[in-house]
Amino acid sequence: MIEAVALPIVESSQAGEARRIALALASRLGFNETERGKVGIVVTEAANNLIRHAKDGELVLQPLTRNEIEGIEILALDKGPGISNISQCLQDGFSTAGTSGTGLGAMSRLSAFFDIYSVPKLGSACLAQLWANSPSVQPLENDLDKGVVCLPKIGEEISGDAWATAQNCGRTLLLVADGLGHGPQAAQASREAVRIFQAHSGKSPKEIVEAAHAALRSTRGAALAIAEVDFEQLTVRFAGVGNISGTIFAAEKSYSMVSYNGTVGHEVRKIQEFVYQWPKGGLLVMHSDGLGTQWRLDRYPGLVAKHPSLIAGVLYRDFNRGRDDVTVLVVREGK
Repeated sequence: MIEAVALPIVESSQAGEARRIALALASRLGFNETERGKVGIVVTEAANNLIRHAKDGELVLQPLTRNEIEGIEILALDKGPGISNISQCLQDGFSTAGTSGTGLGAMSRLSAFFDIYSVPKLGSACLAQLWANSPSVQPLENDLDKGVVCLPKIGEEISGDAWATAQNCGRTLLLVADGLGHGPQAAQASREAVRIFQAHSGKSPKEIVEAAHAALRSTRGAALAIAEVDFEQLTVRFAGVGNISGTIFAAEKSYSMVSYNGTVGHEVRKIQEFVYQWPKGGLLVMHSDGLGTQWRLDRYPGLVAKHPSLIAGVLYRDFNRGRDDVTVLVVREGK
């Protein structure tokens, strides 16, 4: 399993290191020489933009898989002055720092998918996706639009969190698991939860949590939650144990889903499944307790309409606690 990586970008030497790490990741994912070159340019331009314009800049690099094709997602996050006119900044030759002004334009042209979210005085988030040996990858019918940030605690190489999705008989299942503590033993627990989730994807969320409770007894245990979204019936079934948060967003309101206290694999007071209404055009956010709970999407004008990866990136940027593994999973129905 290839882990996502977060790289602070605050001075020039870190741009070169980010490029080296990105190229190594691209090689492991099977990118050819031409596609690796594109990855290198996009990461270098993103890093240089963060150094020139940003405050608290960070790059998040993570592997993607769609239709059995491997890809790389690059999130450039900052708390800088923001971009007042995005369309102007995407034009070659425009610069506010006395450079050639090809950074964002080059990133957009070389990426299979590219988008920006920015609020003046709050910062920016840029998203680029590139695919191995393919200019673009079309989603399957009824596929999800999803975005995720899943990163280890600072100083750790492996995350004790894990996530997974599955589609079975018209149902979409989502899992977020947080192994107790952090490091390899926490990762063992959360990855066992993923294994059980995948093996029992034909069952209900409650039944999968019960199966995980039995299977995780030999591990540290984990907090976990499973949501089953039925886009035809417009329902969400949700079962959770521990500090995994789940929130459904609609145009006019949002509501949180209920988890019970406990640790799957050790002590569980109650496993219960709740049913919620899924709104047309809705958005689902699930996250581990590495993300603070005080966030509100309505404080970010227009963000809810952006790609789920940008939403996950902005929430991670602004509400990451910094002292634990963190996972933010954002999902909406594919177009």
